[in-house]
Amino acid sequence: MEMKGIIFDMDGLMIDTEKLLHKYWCEAANAYGYPMKKEHVLQIRSLAAKYAIPKLKEMLGEDFDYYKVRAKRMELMAAHVEKYGVEKKKGLDELLTFAKEQGYRMAVATATDYERTEKYLTSIEKFSYFDEIVCGPMVKNGKPEPDIYLEAAKRLQLEPCQCFAMEDSPNGILSAYRAGCKPIMVPDLDQPDEKTKKMLYGLAQDLKEVIPLLAVETV
Repeated sequence: MEMKGIIFDMDGLMIDTEKLLHKYWCEAANAYGYPMKKEHVLQIRSLAAKYAIPKLKEMLGEDFDYYKVRAKRMELMAAHVEKYGVEKKKGLDELLTFAKEQGYRMAVATATDYERTEKYLTSIEKFSYFDEIVCGPMVKNGKPEPDIYLEAAKRLQLEPCQCFAMEDSPNGILSAYRAGCKPIMVPDLDQPDEKTKKMLYGLAQDLKEVIPLLAVETV
């Protein structure tokens, strides 16, 4: 089937915010006495709250207050972004330009709320590239369930199998794979394990490297 759409994750894929999420999850949790470390944050990348909460309680104790820590993390990260802005990932300009020239319909599928998604993408002058924006609060089940990718494909008026899905995390890849999209991983903080590799249509080390994978489908 002809590929007509590309659905993009945002944090860690298009913008370099995963490192900030790690830093401020740990700082926020530590401020409340929870010994959170980078390896704990890696476990919950791209996970919706209802999936992240039991994981964190298992790792850090049943008294872990997810929403209190999350609110503090958001406060710390918002202050950082207000002061320094967000950085776009290497190759984003080239990839979006190529995709637009080739006529792909494009959507964003992110766990981040709409207000911050619009703010971040507008700040790097990329918001207007996308035909649809689907955020975690808009679907019943967040990643790693397939809902957000199914919704994004539906809004693009395409079948999931007509859409590439761009992700940087294993949980995001699992969500896209379950939806029936063709997942392409651009790793951010860690490389895919063997289980994740089996789900991939392609693997690229930066966004510019994705272009040849898309070009194959446009020949």
